[in-house]
Amino acid sequence: MITNASQVTLHFALRTNNGNEIDSTFGKQPAKLNIGDGNLLPDFEACLMGLKVGDRQTFTMPPEKAFGQRNDSNLQTVKRHQFGADVVLEPGLVFSFADAANGELPGVVKSLEGDDVIVDFNHPLAGMTLQFEVEIIDIAEV
Repeated sequence: MITNASQVTLHFALRTNNGNEIDSTFGKQPAKLNIGDGNLLPDFEACLMGLKVGDRQTFTMPPEKAFGQRNDSNLQTVKRHQFGADVVLEPGLVFSFADAANGELPGVVKSLEGDDVIVDFNHPLAGMTLQFEVEIIDIAEV
């Protein structure tokens, strides 16, 4: 049974609420993770607690338990010249920015308005209800 001290080998699929697949290991190598290592969001890990080898479950994850709601304050205006003269900007491009702690923060170009580039720092899955399907292959205690 999966506990806070488990290393879990599993297949998973992450889909939007309308069934569009975002990521999946079904038909590929299964994923391996240590519960509590930060590789999986806490609410996703909570879904795994108590499952046993062979269990296959699908969980509905509202935005609040997945990647949060979209936040309009995460849309920022950046001046065009800050990207460099050789960069061709267009909506949908992803750039890496430094956050306040000098960590990496991805941002997606949403629109261009003259010298202003509107960058969205929301997680791409923010605001979405997701389906999280898992099949437990193996459980080891660490």
